[in-house]
Amino acid sequence: MAGLTAMAALPLLPARAFALTDSAAKSLVDKLVADINTVIGSGKSEAAMIRDFEGIFARYADVPIIARSCLGADARNYNAAQLDAYTNAFRGYIGRKYGKRFREFIGGRIEVRDAKAVKTWHEVVTIAYLRGEAPFEVRFFVSDRSGRTLFFDMLIEGVSLRLTERTEIGAMLDRARGDIAKLTAELQRAG
Repeated sequence: MAGLTAMAALPLLPARAFALTDSAAKSLVDKLVADINTVIGSGKSEAAMIRDFEGIFARYADVPIIARSCLGADARNYNAAQLDAYTNAFRGYIGRKYGKRFREFIGGRIEVRDAKAVKTWHEVVTIAYLRGEAPFEVRFFVSDRSGRTLFFDMLIEGVSLRLTERTEIGAMLDRARGDIAKLTAELQRAG
C-alpha cells in the first residue's frame, strides 16, 4: 500500500526531483552529433546545410537562454515581444554564422566521449576530427533547467560560443544605441 501511495504522489513532485543524469546529457549530444554528422555527409549545398544547422540548433540548444544571456543585463530593458523577435533573429544568425563552417567538416566526424555532472549542469566532451587537422575538443554544457534537456553553451577548443556571441551582440547593441529593433534587424541580415 505504501508503494502505491508513493507512485500516486509522483506526478506531484517538482520536475527538478528527476535530476538530469550523465546518460541523458550524453544522449542529447549523441543525437545532436548524429544529426550534424548526417548533414556533413549529405552532400547538400551550403545553403541547405545552413538551413539544416539552424534546425539542429533550434532542436538541441536552449536558444532563449543563450540569446538572452548574450544580451546580458540589457535583456531586462525589453518586453516579451521584443525579446521573442530578437530570439528568432538570433537563432537565424547563429544558424547562418556557424552553419557556414560545415564545409570545414566535410569528410570529418565528431565523436562523443564522456559526460559528467558539473555544478547544476552536465558537461559532455566530444572530439572533432577534420581532414588535414589535428583532432580538437568540443564540450557541450547541458541542462534541463528550462524544462527540456538542451545545451546552453559549447566550448570549441576552450572558447565559449555564448561568451563569444555575448561580445558580438554587445557590440551590435552598442552600434544600435540600445535599440533592440535595430539589433534584431541587423541579426536578420548578419551571419
